[in-house]
Amino acid sequence: MTIYHGSNIAVPSPKILPANRLLDFGEGFYTTSSPEQARRWAQRVSINKKTKEQIVSVYDFDAEKAAENLKIVRFNSPDSAWLRFVTACRSGRETHIEYDIAIGPVANDNVYATIQLFETGLLSETETIIRLKTEKIFDQILFHTIRALQYCTFVKHEYAKEASIEQSSI
Repeated sequence: MTIYHGSNIAVPSPKILPANRLLDFGEGFYTTSSPEQARRWAQRVSINKKTKEQIVSVYDFDAEKAAENLKIVRFNSPDSAWLRFVTACRSGRETHIEYDIAIGPVANDNVYATIQLFETGLLSETETIIRLKTEKIFDQILFHTIRALQYCTFVKHEYAKEASIEQSSI
């Protein structure tokens, strides 16, 4: 399957780098099956790094072989299990789930405040899930281990503003 990574640079050799902040699925290399979402990520990185470069790297992900050989945690929708996993990752707590790859919905940008409201009991799981959903549900595919990256092969990169990338499905 085709997957995408948005940044301000091309990433022909993905790596597992230490995160500078707590993310939905923890530390690793984030991708998506949505070219639209990758372009959004590229725009966000460009703004944060104060550059004009917005680049989408394109990869082939051998999902079938990865599923045969790796531990993959998959969330098909933003449900209670997804919420608990994202909450643990975003809070810096251990998830108690061993995984090489995590696949599931992207939480929106109000995560920290929403999770705090959930953890203090001011929001129910249902209310929290509703608040964490993006307006349009996009997926994210996190390569959490070096071993997992063996199933991700760089194809090309394109400038996000010019990219005419076809979307594939998981």
